[in-house]
Amino acid sequence: MQLAAIIVSLVLTVIGVALIARAIGQFVRYFKLGQPLPAGTRKDNPYQRSVTLVREFLGHTRMNRWGIVGFAHWFVAIGFLTLPPTLVQAFGQLFKADWMLPVIGEWLPFEMYTEFIGAMTIIGIAILITIRVFSLPTRPGRKSRFQGSKAGQAYFVEAVILTIGLAIYVLRGLEGALHHVEGYEAGYFASYPLVLAFKGLSLGVLQNLVYLVAMIKISVSFIWMIVVSLNTNMGVAWHRFLAFPNIWFKRNATGEVALGALQPMTSGGKAIDFTDPGDDDVFGVSQVEQFSWKGLLDFSTCTECGRCQSQCPAWNTGKPLSPKLLIMSLRDHAHAKAPYLLAGGGKDMEGTEKASAEQLAEVPATALAEAERPLIGTLEENGVIDPDVLWSCTTCGACVEQCPVDIEHVDHIVDMRRYQVMIESAFPSEAGTMLKNLEKKGNPWGLAKKQRLEWLKEVEFEVPVVGKDIEDLTEVEYLYWVGCAGALEDRAKKTTKAFAELLHMAGVKFAIMGGDEKCTGDSARRLGNEPLFQELGMENVMSLNAAFGEEMDDDGKVTEESRKPKSAKKIVATCPHCLNTLGNEYPQLGGDYEVIHHTQLLQHLIDEGKLIPVTPVEGLITYHDPCYLGRHNKIYTPPREIMSAVPGLRQQEMHRHKERGFCCGAGGARMWMEERIGKRINTERVDEALSLNPDIVSTACPFCLVMLTDSVNGKKNDGQAKESLQVVDVAQLLLDSVKTPVDPAGSQETEDAPEPEPVK
Repeated sequence: MQLAAIIVSLVLTVIGVALIARAIGQFVRYFKLGQPLPAGTRKDNPYQRSVTLVREFLGHTRMNRWGIVGFAHWFVAIGFLTLPPTLVQAFGQLFKADWMLPVIGEWLPFEMYTEFIGAMTIIGIAILITIRVFSLPTRPGRKSRFQGSKAGQAYFVEAVILTIGLAIYVLRGLEGALHHVEGYEAGYFASYPLVLAFKGLSLGVLQNLVYLVAMIKISVSFIWMIVVSLNTNMGVAWHRFLAFPNIWFKRNATGEVALGALQPMTSGGKAIDFTDPGDDDVFGVSQVEQFSWKGLLDFSTCTECGRCQSQCPAWNTGKPLSPKLLIMSLRDHAHAKAPYLLAGGGKDMEGTEKASAEQLAEVPATALAEAERPLIGTLEENGVIDPDVLWSCTTCGACVEQCPVDIEHVDHIVDMRRYQVMIESAFPSEAGTMLKNLEKKGNPWGLAKKQRLEWLKEVEFEVPVVGKDIEDLTEVEYLYWVGCAGALEDRAKKTTKAFAELLHMAGVKFAIMGGDEKCTGDSARRLGNEPLFQELGMENVMSLNAAFGEEMDDDGKVTEESRKPKSAKKIVATCPHCLNTLGNEYPQLGGDYEVIHHTQLLQHLIDEGKLIPVTPVEGLITYHDPCYLGRHNKIYTPPREIMSAVPGLRQQEMHRHKERGFCCGAGGARMWMEERIGKRINTERVDEALSLNPDIVSTACPFCLVMLTDSVNGKKNDGQAKESLQVVDVAQLLLDSVKTPVDPAGSQETEDAPEPEPVK
């Protein structure tokens, strides 16, 4: 028995080690196929990146949002990383049944740790197996987050972990029997029942059992290694190695997820200068090797857990996009195409093959066939990613927020969109109207710029306009960036007027731009039209810098003498998309401003006592988190605190809220595209709100306001919603409560409303 155990174990070990070494080499060469990233990115602040990695792993910061799943996975992960000494001991036991690790083998703390982590690994993997079994996609619809995952591979990995965990315990019991453990001992506190079970066996039987179980433990370990080495696209196994570098190289060293700003377009590791692009610059991604090396690492790291899929508004409303399946498709395509690329294959800008026939002679036919597939194409075209998948994304960020291994789905989707828009001109036709309006009129509605100031005629107080009523913004505390929707869309204008009136009542000195400002370019950028975004953005940055009293040199850059600190350039916006673009993306274009959302300022004014809600607003209210306010910018509390300050309101959260909030369907330029597949996302969200039977649905975004109002009005027409149901911005609610109540005669003010003082 002993000789057979030694031979089997050593043969599998040699094969496993050789294959894993080869697989690691393949990964290194594979990742080098990706495009470089700009210097200084992904490797800055190595100490902070290491702290972030340790915090995310040991804290399981994303996994633990899922309750018992995070608890179970933590012990499985810790067991995988810290129990390899038991594998070393198993090798020793092949040659001598009672062999123990030197120094620590009989050290009580080590024995107790092995017992505890071993037991918890078994319990943890049993929990995960049970969850998978009961979550299999056997139910109707798309409720299972495992739908589309490779279940066979997952069960194989889980069976390996369970088998190894059980082998550790059986070996512990046999060790106790061989070492004549008398009575209960702390070092065998979990395996002691097995010690008792084996105690009556003869020495020869015990030794043979040790050889057998040690062989099973070693064989299963290296069979697993052999299998995963031969399947480098087996994310459910490889993520336990690749997750560490993927988290370390995440966009933000301090740990924030890859939301907020989109990254500038680069080619060959350098930002593209759209005023004078290089002849060999690559615009967007049309071939898998045009993703960055971090993108290829992302794809290989996917563990197919389906958390992103479960949160995706497109997937939950019957559309073809699943962030998980998209990443899996890119991963499988990239790995299948890799032999062709590693042999020198690939096509230049004109589509000509770069490698010679001799170079490609040894490439497998499957890899050559994979190389012929278009990255974006329909099923009939044998495309890797269907165009409907690409255009279903709202860039809400739910996938990125939930991914436990920090995959950057939104960036990859936008990179593919960029090529489709800029090179192929292949995008939904309705979006073309929006782009033309932005190009010609500077706003997505195509309205004349003079209409940006029309709302001023509807308020009963003076609102200073930069360049008309005041010379620059040094005379006020805030620039109120009204935005296209706030100035031009009737429903959003109600928010604009309400917020302006609240600022006036609170004595806040503010001003607005003079109407020459353009759209911030959010929709253009997320659609994929980066040059248009940059054109709009640079015009706005120049206007803003001038408005803040900064002077420009001949190259259009702020002179050092006139440069003001960020804290002196305060902007408040009612649109989260404007907030995100102005605050997170305009620094890429030379505009560095302190940008806050109107709910943040209103909350501050309430806290300061400059706005005091006194009039009750009766009814049940539920709040919809705008994606670009919540997930992208982590602003969840201010709107809720404002509602809490309004007397009479009873708040109730929808099932999906805050980090798990459900999109309205307008982001990612979807505001300007028809929704022809599946259920409308805004309808899904309103159905969730209606399940609470609210009197008011509130939000804090003009896009959300439009989308939710449209759906509610449709529900009212169909008799599915009560006529009294309102959809309003939080600012409108506050204004209704702050307005000084009147006595029955309508002439006397209450004594509760103090005279507002300017914000210091």
